Amino acid sequence: MTDAKPLVVVTGARRGIGAGIALEFAQRGFHVAITDIDAEGSQEVLQAVRSQGVQASFFASDLGDVQGHAALVERIAQWGGPISCLVNNAGIPSPARGDLLEVTPQSFDTVLDVNLRGTFFLTQAVARHMLATTTDHARSIVTVSSVSVEMASIERAEYCLSKSGLGMLTRLFALRLAPHGIGVFEVRPGVIKTPMTGPVAQKYDERIAAGLVPMGRWGFPADVAQAVATLAQGKLGFCTGSVVHVDGGLSLPRL
Repeated sequence: MTDAKPLVVVTGARRGIGAGIALEFAQRGFHVAITDIDAEGSQEVLQAVRSQGVQASFFASDLGDVQGHAALVERIAQWGGPISCLVNNAGIPSPARGDLLEVTPQSFDTVLDVNLRGTFFLTQAVARHMLATTTDHARSIVTVSSVSVEMASIERAEYCLSKSGLGMLTRLFALRLAPHGIGVFEVRPGVIKTPMTGPVAQKYDERIAAGLVPMGRWGFPADVAQAVATLAQGKLGFCTGSVVHVDGGLSLPRL
């Protein structure tokens, strides 16, 4: 591509929150590189993004395969030019909800290898790329974590631990990249209606009706996407390291 639009990379973007983020960036004039572990369902997202008059392409990537990150970044850069923004959205839930005392090492390693280890090393690879290239656009890294960074759910311990680590990841990269003008941010969604929350939708319908979320409704991918894209555009660059809660007040302490 040869035009002057910025390029965003959105991981885990073939559905759910990631798809919403990809579309929001397209509406704001970004070319979009979508990554996910397989291409199933990606055509629908790509068509929606391209309908906004920008370019979009899918790149198969297993976030847990850290050895493949450098090649992924190179493929994306060859397609779309220097990366202006990385959105760390991809992640997996706990394989099964259950007793904290029954969590297995295999389950623990699986979740942390993707959600924390994979995200750390992809962020590292993109940060290196950003420091080695130039662009006229603002540069940023936005990590979509969860209210589970601070709110404990004992039935999905490995997920909470992985998301908690992303809070420190944001602070570390914010400090490292601040001298280079690269903003690093974290967005913490609450209860968002996506395919991932589908299996527990009835449970959350009941809990929201009972007052779990002060705003009295589910969150939607568009809620998260608007926050992420606003942070990414550089207008809040001096706020680097900041956290934005997209949870309808769920995480606010209450009496």
